[in-house]
Order: sequence, then structure tokens, then C-alpha cells
Amino acid sequence: MAKFELKLPQMGESVAEATITGWLKEVGDTIEADEPVIEIATDKVDSEIPSEVEGKLVEKLFEVDDVVQVGQTIAIIETEGEISSDEDLFDDNDDDEDYVRDEEVSINEVEASVEQAKEVTSASNFSDSSRFYSPLVRNIAKEEGINFEELEQIKGTGKDERVTKNDILDYLKNRSNKTAASKPTSNGQRVETSGLESAVAKQDSAVRSGEDEIIEMTRMGKMIAHHMIESVQKSAHVQSFIEVDVTNIWNWRNKHKEEFLKREGEKLTFTPIFMEAVAKAIRDFPLINISLDGDNVIKKKNINLGMAAALPDGNLIVPVIKNADRLNLVGMAKAVNDLASRAKMNKLKPDEIQGGTYTVTNVGTFGSIMGTPIINQPQVAILALGAIRKVPAVIETPDGDFIGIRHKMILSHSYDHRVVNGALGGQFVQRVAQYLEDYDKDREI
Repeated sequence: MAKFELKLPQMGESVAEATITGWLKEVGDTIEADEPVIEIATDKVDSEIPSEVEGKLVEKLFEVDDVVQVGQTIAIIETEGEISSDEDLFDDNDDDEDYVRDEEVSINEVEASVEQAKEVTSASNFSDSSRFYSPLVRNIAKEEGINFEELEQIKGTGKDERVTKNDILDYLKNRSNKTAASKPTSNGQRVETSGLESAVAKQDSAVRSGEDEIIEMTRMGKMIAHHMIESVQKSAHVQSFIEVDVTNIWNWRNKHKEEFLKREGEKLTFTPIFMEAVAKAIRDFPLINISLDGDNVIKKKNINLGMAAALPDGNLIVPVIKNADRLNLVGMAKAVNDLASRAKMNKLKPDEIQGGTYTVTNVGTFGSIMGTPIINQPQVAILALGAIRKVPAVIETPDGDFIGIRHKMILSHSYDHRVVNGALGGQFVQRVAQYLEDYDKDREI
């Protein structure tokens, strides 16, 4: 028998930890190779972690709602025979003594990691509690000086009213905002302020009545909210708008969409045409394709376009088209359709929402003619596509001007004014508009 350590794998750039949302196997269950064992969630996407080996689950090192770091061992699987890993491959010529010694070292390392995970429980006696407290929550309580009695008073939003990481952090935030019940005046007298502070607190919080329905935000919704607030606080958002005549594109697509569907088995939407124009414009203005790290500007080599897509629960996610400037229209259409389809089915992989360098969002899908999107950090710009509308417009010709019906849309470009000035932000969106307006009506698919 040998023991295999199931570790939390690397799930993409900038992802350092994940929250366990559910165990698909219990201790004693038999596991097939590549069979999912545990469900996890990051701030980007939900996913399942499969076993690399066949065997039996003998130990779970973390519970639901625990936060696990990338590379940490999350479970022990007992297997028949020997185990090979990238770090320590067994040689076919190794003798039994070496094998036993290696196995003993592996077991000792596992035991050490278990003890380390349980170390935070020694500060307080949690055996008297009816609630489970994860090692992370216990560690935060220990560092912040929250005793057992105080911890028991915190309202838990996790499974079986467990206190999650967000619960204890929210408690700490409210705890730090509390001030003394009375404050000294200039003459040394003390004035009671608790009533005033209570009134202010009530003014800032939502007032509930008996007829109101209370709906808890989803985990994904909380993460998106945090991401948006962080972006607004970090970046100096500025917008530029431009109206684009896309009549040529409208007519060209209507002419070729049936042929495209028959030949490629894919629908030809406007999105890949717009994404193609954005990728071309980024090549012309590479300083849009950057991120900011302190005082250093990181100029990205690859053009990876993020594409906002809807999830089944109504939230949005941003899958990424890698090296978008290297794709022709057919390749772009297939990539767009594939990512959008799997986003609706919650089938995206973690690495498919990582590494974006510029984002495009289509607010026109919901009938909006324009929008002011929030920058998707750590990027520095985002483009919103408005609805395409038939409008009367002045058409200039060599024989004079006349009024005609044209298909137009508004592009809204939000960018970080710390590193992208108005000239660059405006020129970039203008170049996108030029590529769209100059679209070749005779283009072959």
C-alpha cells in the first residue's frame, strides 16, 4: 500500500487560494483515476479537483468553507502499489529498503502538515461548541484576540450556520468601527454619544420591514461586488465615447450568416467581428495592453481579450480569448461561441478566465445604447459595445449630402487615467471605430 497526497493544483495566474465548497467523496470511498473528489471555488470560477490515481480516500485534511492555499495537501488517498510524482519518481531498480524509507518520509510529511493545520485549535477549547470552526477562522480569531465566547456570538452564514472567513472579517470590520460610548469635550466633561452613533448607524444601514424579502447574495455575487469596489478605489476611471456607423457590417453579416452556419456549423454573430477590430487596434496602440504594478508599467506581449459572458444565475464572468490577434474571423467566431456556450453551462476551466489583458463587454445585449463599464483589474481599460440601432443620418457623397437610414452604435471606452491619458484613450477607440466603419463589404469568409 502507498499513500498519495491530493494537492490543490495551480489554477491560473494570480489565483493563490480556493474555498472548499463540497466533498464529492467521503473517507472510505473508492476513487477512480480522474474522478472528481472535491469541489472548490476561487474568486474567478467554480471547479472540481479530480484524483490523479486510483485508490481509497483515507483522510480529509480540510472541511467545507475552509480556504486552502495552492500546493497544500487536501486529502490522502491510499493506493495499491507505488506512487510516482513529479518531485520524486521511483526508479524501477530501487530496492525495498529505499521504497520503505521514501514511504515513511511521505507519511511523516503528511502527518506534519496535518499537525500544522490543526495547530490553531490549541489556543482555545472548541470542543464545547456545537458549531464547526475551520482552521482559518480559528487562526483569524487567535490573531485578532477574539476569545471563544465572542466567537460563539458571531452569526454564521455557512453550512449549518458555520462561521466563514467573510463572516469573521465582517465582524472585525464592524468591531473596529465601534467607538467609545462617550467622548471628552474641550472642558474635560464627557458627552454621551452612543445614541447619536446608533442613529447614524441606522441611517447608513438598510431598514427592513415585515413585508420585505431578504435575499442573501450568492458567493459569486459577493466576489464580483468586492472586485468592482476594489477597481473603482484603485483606478482613476475616465470614459470616451464615439458613434460608429456599422451599416457595412450589418449588411455583410446578413449576407453571409446562413452560408457560415452551413459551412462551419457555427453561428456568425457580431461579437467576433468586433473582437477582431479591437485586437487590430490594440496592435496599433500597444500601450492600451498593459497593467500597473506599483510604479511599474507592465507591457503585455500577448493580446488576450476578455469577453464578458452571462452565467446561469445572472452574474457575469469574463472568459479569455488567448492570442486573439492571431485568429482569423472563423477562429474568432468559434472561440467566442465556445466560451459563451460553456459559460452558460458553468463548464469553464480556471485557466480560461485567467490572463486577460483587455476586456470587451456587450451592454447592447440588454438594449443599452451605451454604458460606463468598470475596469477589470489588473487591466487598464475596457470597451462597452452599445446596441445597434437604425437611425437617420447625414450621408456625405461627391454629389452632395442627403439623409438616409444607417445602422449605428456607440462605443464606450473606460480607461485608467493614471497610465492612459485622454489622447491615447480617445485615439484607441477611434481606431476601433475606423476598422468597423471601413469594413470590406466584399470580404470573403
